[in-house]
Amino acid sequence: MITCRTDAKVKKDVQKVLKELGLDLSSAINMYLRQIVITKGIPFGIRTVNGFSPEAERQMLREEAEALRSGKRYSSVKDLHRDILKENAEDEK
Repeated sequence: MITCRTDAKVKKDVQKVLKELGLDLSSAINMYLRQIVITKGIPFGIRTVNGFSPEAERQMLREEAEALRSGKRYSSVKDLHRDILKENAEDEK
């Protein structure tokens, strides 16, 4: 037996989705736990609220901080794209 605290609305929303799938909450949780054993980890990608993996989001934040520190600015989106394309062309060499 497992006891788990969760928000009442989340539980209700989950039960509604599971009912449409022909599952109850207990069966879904057991499926999830079995998948953790089979995959030896969380059986789906963890995403932040922005839809990125935590590492990808940390990398973007580091890059943003570096860009702010370097003071690199663009007068237009066109200039930004030109710089990005130039950097990508140099990376491919």
